[in-house]
Amino acid sequence: YIIFRPRVFVHCAANSMAFLGLKVILVAAFLACEARGLRQLQQVLYDDFDDFNLTLWKHEITLSGGGNWEFEYYTNNRSNSYVSDGALYIKPTLLADQIGDANVVGNNFNLDVWGGSPADACTSNFNYGCFRTAGAGGNYLNPVVSARIRTAESFSFTYGKVEVRAKLPRGDWLWPAIWMLPTDNQYGGWPASGEIDIMESRGNSPSYPPGGYDTFGSTLHFGPYYTEDPWDKAHQSLSGVDLTADFHVYGLIWNETYMGTYFDNESNPVLSLPINQSFWSLGGWTTPPWNNPWSGRGNNAPFDRRYYLIINLACGGTTGYFSDGVANKPWSNNDPHSVNSFYNNKAQWYPTWTTPMAVDSVAVWTYVEREALN
Repeated sequence: YIIFRPRVFVHCAANSMAFLGLKVILVAAFLACEARGLRQLQQVLYDDFDDFNLTLWKHEITLSGGGNWEFEYYTNNRSNSYVSDGALYIKPTLLADQIGDANVVGNNFNLDVWGGSPADACTSNFNYGCFRTAGAGGNYLNPVVSARIRTAESFSFTYGKVEVRAKLPRGDWLWPAIWMLPTDNQYGGWPASGEIDIMESRGNSPSYPPGGYDTFGSTLHFGPYYTEDPWDKAHQSLSGVDLTADFHVYGLIWNETYMGTYFDNESNPVLSLPINQSFWSLGGWTTPPWNNPWSGRGNNAPFDRRYYLIINLACGGTTGYFSDGVANKPWSNNDPHSVNSFYNNKAQWYPTWTTPMAVDSVAVWTYVEREALN
């Protein structure tokens, strides 16, 4: 079933940030602040995927590659995104199963995803995302079909808690993610208006040096320009658990003075970031050459606006999430025909795609003053 409640945006100056040190202490301190009566959490969204509610979740339909020249084609197809036994599954397949291998690699085959109605309209033409021709520029079409769903049109919120109970996929070069983007780019284009990555992982085996399906990371993206994104200053990872064997909770706590993620429960933090300086200061920029896009706002800007949820399963890409020269990676990030090299090595990676991504439930709480609940 699905719960919807009206969005409530409440600001409260929690004073728990005097507690510095261990991440567990930071989380406990903020929860203590809540318990003292300043505010509490009210659940405003719960989806346990008894059915696939496409009023809440909208599919992205695009060949754009997620801004990273990834190799997937996102679409709305029950072969790639479906509900079964109370869980949502995102399963990557091959485009060749739909149009034939010869049309993936050539024949001047046109893949037109502009759509003819609001429900099937292309959602991003970035990087030729709505129309591509096999062989144009010497490149194959996106050889993988997958799904990316979002709540941008139906649900967004500011501050609260998110819990997504999910089981991650197995498969070389798969890139599952649970994340959030701002509904309005109040401070400018990415990453000036922020990005919250609750969970990003890789479907490779645990022997993959940066970590495979035994590892996930949580990250905040921010900066005045797309080349200025000091994500490593707001990033932490957890490893040592087979994330494909069972469902786990990927959680977020987000408020004016603290941003953090956790694994399974709040006593197991992953990213823990007390906001005791502005993100401009954290990034270390100077003016000139950059202007501060968050000037005049609180220290937590750009993470002070409404954000929406995204769940997706990507594949590959050329911007560095999969490093060159590691684990017999079958393409180079600098190769203008990287997608061709990837697909030509299908026999290497496709047999490893044994487990899809599964989501058991999504829950969101927002902060309300206790008096508002009486």
